[in-house]
Amino acid sequence: MKMMIVGLIMLSVTALSIRAGEAVTYSVGDQTFEGYMEKVSDLAPMVLIFHDWDGLTDYEVKRAGMLKDLGYSVFCADLYGAGVRPTEVADRKKCMTILTSDRAKMRAYMKGALEFAKKQGLNTKNCVAMGYCFGGTAVLELARSGEALNGFATFHGGLGLPEGQDYSKVTGEYLIMHSITDGMAPFSQLAEGLEKAEVGAQLICYAGAPHGWTVFDSKRYAEKQDAESWKHFTRFLEDTLGGK
Repeated sequence: MKMMIVGLIMLSVTALSIRAGEAVTYSVGDQTFEGYMEKVSDLAPMVLIFHDWDGLTDYEVKRAGMLKDLGYSVFCADLYGAGVRPTEVADRKKCMTILTSDRAKMRAYMKGALEFAKKQGLNTKNCVAMGYCFGGTAVLELARSGEALNGFATFHGGLGLPEGQDYSKVTGEYLIMHSITDGMAPFSQLAEGLEKAEVGAQLICYAGAPHGWTVFDSKRYAEKQDAESWKHFTRFLEDTLGGK
């Protein structure tokens, strides 16, 4: 199983390397990661992307290209580590659980990715973090850590509040896009937490959108809701990051 995963990773990295952007290797502590970067210029506003539960794949790379076409520099962080791109559900859950059960490690990996992006000349001072599914969970974890970014956006992400945490340290603006069928209790909990923190937030719930509605070519893909949520997101970027 391990050999199969590594083989898939090699194919993925090869695919990334021939695109307009750049596959990059970086370290956080003693852990090596493989990210992806699209740089417009030193001054261009930046979007930091966190991947869903199958790791950094061509899906995030495609979204990065879409954002670069709009004038944004992009850094796709790797939260699993070099050579780890799980393809089976059990392996995806295992990789995700390693981080959701160790929030300090998750925060360290996210902050390390942001610091690396800064060293590459990306404009981390004018930056929005966004994520899909598990990546949305990561975005809110980064926000609760007090990271001072312009904004935080999630697409069908995990919205639950870990025990012992709150939103007292959050900054920036928030765009939370969710599906009605994902369940409403965490959605309400998040709304109350952001309201109490007195931060600007938009919480949008889409009807008729199954969990994972933005994933191209999947059975759950919902074209209409994907287009609507992308429109909301690009407007959010314009509002929070200013002119390009």
